[in-house]
Amino acid sequence: MQFSEQPEDHEESGQTAALRAAATSQSTWVSVAVNVVLSATQIIVGTLSKSQGLIADGIHSLSDLVADFVVLFASHHSKKDADENHPYGHHRFETAASMVLGVLLLAVGVGMSWSALLKLRQPEDIAQVHSMALWVAGFALVAKEALFRYMLAVAKKVKSSMLIANAWHARSDAASSLVVGLGIVGNLMGYPILDPIAALIVGLMIARMGWGFGWEAMNDLMDRGIDEEELAAIKATLLETPGVDGVHDLKTRKMGDMVVVDAHLEVDASLTVEIGHNIAVDARQRVMQRHRVLNLMAHVDPSHKADLDHLQG
Repeated sequence: MQFSEQPEDHEESGQTAALRAAATSQSTWVSVAVNVVLSATQIIVGTLSKSQGLIADGIHSLSDLVADFVVLFASHHSKKDADENHPYGHHRFETAASMVLGVLLLAVGVGMSWSALLKLRQPEDIAQVHSMALWVAGFALVAKEALFRYMLAVAKKVKSSMLIANAWHARSDAASSLVVGLGIVGNLMGYPILDPIAALIVGLMIARMGWGFGWEAMNDLMDRGIDEEELAAIKATLLETPGVDGVHDLKTRKMGDMVVVDAHLEVDASLTVEIGHNIAVDARQRVMQRHRVLNLMAHVDPSHKADLDHLQG
């Protein structure tokens, strides 16, 4: 016997999806506004002050704009209801968006690192940076750190891995602005080579973070299961259900920020089909209420526990 999602569960998951989509849209548009101001300011001032590090940081901020629109696109599609071709919904749009963000970060990081290396090959051509660049780097650092804290708070509230990835993207910007600021300080103190070195460090930081996001998203797209702690919690919820004597073949796979679960529930073999069905429905409802489970497919197996207890007695 197998049991799948009920209409009331669709309604509850729809409300959660709508809340996540609204939070995603609001926080992402805030990020868009911040990055428009920062990228324009950093690139213009970096060009005028002859700071390669500040220009690199501005390009990084510009890449954030592309990332933000990827998030908005994914959020719009992931909140669509399940249909005939997508019976589990469109939640993996978020996972795909996280992978795109990772590839974008990796490409930007490699490009920036290569540009800095070319500059370091000809250190005599490195120009003296104007002090105006330091003020802009400081302003960017404060703005990006504030944006990170805001976006991470929203992401944790709605439990969105895509928003968490985008928030840490903002944190990488804050770290890069710090490194750029240090490079500019070194340049102003008579060590001009420190500015392209800062640009190189920023590029490597971005590339490393991009690889991490892309790898995690790829694993999720390949039906990776949840961690052992969360799996044990789901199994405990199933075992707490009255009438469930045991659980085996418990499997999970991620579906965006949600989880799809398959489980074999062991119930007393002497029970009627109707009672076994009711036990499975109860177990499913408990799991979906307590955990981030999109759907649970329950197969009911006879446990013969009563017979074993009788023989042992």
